[in-house]
Amino acid sequence: MILNAFLMSVGHHEASWRLPESDPLAGWDVRHYQELARIAERGKLDSLFLADSPVLQNDPGRRPAGKLEPTVLLTALAAVTTHIGLIATASTSYNEPYNLARRFASLDHISGGRAGWNIVTTAGADAARNFGLDDVPPHRERYERAAEFLDVATKLWDSWADDAVIADKAAGVHAVRSSIREIRHEGRFFRVEGPLNVPRSPQGYPVLVQAGSSEDGKEFAAQYAEAVFTAQQTLAEAQAFYRDLKQRAAALGRDVKILPGIVPVIGSTVAEARELEAELDRLINPEYARLQLAERFGVDPSVLKLDEPLPSHLPGEDEIEGAKSRYTLIVDLARRENLTVRQLIGRLGGGRGHRTFTGTPVQVADAIQEWYSGGAADGFNIMPAVLPSGLTTFVDEVVPILAERGLFRTSYEGTTLRSHYGLTRPANRLEEVAA
Repeated sequence: MILNAFLMSVGHHEASWRLPESDPLAGWDVRHYQELARIAERGKLDSLFLADSPVLQNDPGRRPAGKLEPTVLLTALAAVTTHIGLIATASTSYNEPYNLARRFASLDHISGGRAGWNIVTTAGADAARNFGLDDVPPHRERYERAAEFLDVATKLWDSWADDAVIADKAAGVHAVRSSIREIRHEGRFFRVEGPLNVPRSPQGYPVLVQAGSSEDGKEFAAQYAEAVFTAQQTLAEAQAFYRDLKQRAAALGRDVKILPGIVPVIGSTVAEARELEAELDRLINPEYARLQLAERFGVDPSVLKLDEPLPSHLPGEDEIEGAKSRYTLIVDLARRENLTVRQLIGRLGGGRGHRTFTGTPVQVADAIQEWYSGGAADGFNIMPAVLPSGLTTFVDEVVPILAERGLFRTSYEGTTLRSHYGLTRPANRLEEVAA
């Protein structure tokens, strides 16, 4: 199976920064992330993953907010690792293809072929206002722009033939100019001449990852993505998503790796794990979380009573312009388990809609194996509730169990992220056209 380490400041639980062991300033310290990278590589994990958004997503008065730019940070992590993949999130709504293609090609060169791009379209009017827009573009339009953005980026990555650089000192020829081509793209959203000013990278281009689970998101993933990060709460939901997306991709002659997130809270005993979970939940600020939930639902905070269930009348998914699938997941979770708003806040505190699991290392391994063997996942994004301790425990106590069961590697067999994921190096499309 594939196992990624999804890194977030001092942990995915929103109250992790308040624990005595946590350094609340670690989210801006490159040494913290370098330590996490070394731990994950010691466990032979496939990749490190960094989420991102071009907006301040959290109230900095309540919890650590703000993020280091992920491609810059991953460059620093590439310098202290040798095998583990490096996946950064970047938005197609608030970037330009040329600059972003150059950044990821550079990261792939610097890391020796370990880069991946998590493609997002970015929801939320607050992000739009940072780029001179009054509101977020419509959901469908964002995915149409993303498709053209990716088309331009892959053309730019292919604008250098693999053998363009010959570095012939005797002849005085460094590169064959005819093997470096303009792309001359003209479309609805972009006009780009090319070529890229970075040679084709070790992987051809970075592994392409996508994280949307709406209908538009699934269609985009089936056509373009090589791996999908997703969130489901139950085995049945995960199996249904897995079948659906695999079928969509197969209809296009493709396959895609499906990787849901899981937030493990691990203790040497069940009681110890439950104690950590309870301590984290006690440290949640319920009023702050209620305001966040109201913003996600698009309702006045006054209608969300902490000790009552969600109100019966909430907007439908078709009325939500951003993060449609996550909105539906959260509402369905609350309705299915008849949770109060306070209880829902507790369930979301660890993983924001991703599955949380509390137990011993064996129980965590069992939970992972059940979904993997049950046709619900090709692997997982591991989202430790607390960092670095949660990642250390997973690497030292859960990974050996999975390896002993024959479900995970004991050593790296390749050096690129594509080799870890079992993906082939993409052919150069412009080279084929030229031929």
